[in-house]
Amino acid sequence: MHRPPDHEPDTSKPLPSAAASWPPLRPFIAGEHRLGLFMARRRWTSALYEFFRFGVKQAWACLFGGIAVFLMIATWWFYPAAAWLPRYDFLFLCMITVQIALLAGRLETSDEAKVILIYHFVGTVMEIFKTQAGSWIYPEPNFFRVSGVPLFSGFMYACIGSYLCRAWRLFDFEFSDHPRRLGLAVFSVAIYVNFFSHHFMPDLRWLLFALAGWLFFRTRVYFRVWHHHRSMPLLLGLALVSLFIWFSENIGTFTKIWLYPSQRLGWSMVSFDKLGSWFLLLIISYTLVSLVNAPRDRRMDERTTGIRKKFNRMPDFWLPRP
Repeated sequence: MHRPPDHEPDTSKPLPSAAASWPPLRPFIAGEHRLGLFMARRRWTSALYEFFRFGVKQAWACLFGGIAVFLMIATWWFYPAAAWLPRYDFLFLCMITVQIALLAGRLETSDEAKVILIYHFVGTVMEIFKTQAGSWIYPEPNFFRVSGVPLFSGFMYACIGSYLCRAWRLFDFEFSDHPRRLGLAVFSVAIYVNFFSHHFMPDLRWLLFALAGWLFFRTRVYFRVWHHHRSMPLLLGLALVSLFIWFSENIGTFTKIWLYPSQRLGWSMVSFDKLGSWFLLLIISYTLVSLVNAPRDRRMDERTTGIRKKFNRMPDFWLPRP
């Protein structure tokens, strides 16, 4: 039987699929593998198919956030201003319904739901403080609120945690030179505290940016789109995700979900300075997800794989476990 060289992926056997994490997707795994075999016959179709898989995986990772953005736009266009139920409360009930439907339909795992719940609480606490400090406002009336903050606002933060948690599984993340999670947890607490304390004392965000660079400078994330693991600096990945969050924030303010003081007399693009705030907030979310999904060491996996190739005829009990 022909055995492909080590540098070529063996496409004859399906790799463990991340889709297995969501039971409704399991029936499609075999069909997708057959499609992959067909697309792998030529180099250009293989590259095209990998790009297509990347887009589909990203879309699936954004499921919760995509629904939230869709609801923001749809209610801005179509929700009647004179409705007996305020728009913010309608959004809150919609997101509760979406959350229940995703869990009931097993399109969301229990780990994802935990991250969403924790981040909803973390985000709501910060929203209460920030709105009272005048950082931004919610201009429309609502009933479901805490200290003037609509309860649906916490779901906007939860979208970030949901995306990271789903992407972690979909792209089979592995890491090299990853910081210790205890250090990340302490750093995230410092970031969270600074979001409050900078109203009363000097803003330490530039120090926090420097610490983030020091913690993650050597860290690379390895992600599998199809057969190969590709890699990029984790700092770059976090910056790109922050950029897309900033784009979504512009959609939120354009649809008047919330407004910054500079937007009260007319909409304008959100200041690019907010990108730094989202980057720091994303690190908090990343830390929460890393506490649920322990980061896998890429180098350890490579050492284990090398040993297995060398001693592939030995019984499994002789080999180290990854």
